[in-house]
Amino acid sequence: MLMTAMALAEGESLISGAEELRVKETDRLVSMADNLNRAGAQVEELPDGCLIRGVEALKPCHVKGYGDHRTVMSLCIASLGMKGEILIDDTSCVATSYPRFFEDLAVLRTPRNLPC
Repeated sequence: MLMTAMALAEGESLISGAEELRVKETDRLVSMADNLNRAGAQVEELPDGCLIRGVEALKPCHVKGYGDHRTVMSLCIASLGMKGEILIDDTSCVATSYPRFFEDLAVLRTPRNLPC
């Protein structure tokens, strides 16, 4: 999620000292950099992190889940503010950590009139 937020933030953001992300379900630096770049972000992968140059908006695209529940959920949350869709090749891995994720995501997508 942090990389997604940084991709939409103004200016440049640097993640460093994060080499442990390379040995999770997937190399999360690779999976997130690849997918955010597909969505129009500007992410440069570094040995221990990445440099992210913020963009105004992410664009609809096809992305890869890499079999990683956190990658998939981050991309789904990123899609909430998009005009169009992110199509993810496989989302089944989300069930390992958050079986109701897609039901809860649907609630977030539902327009509401809130008394604020």
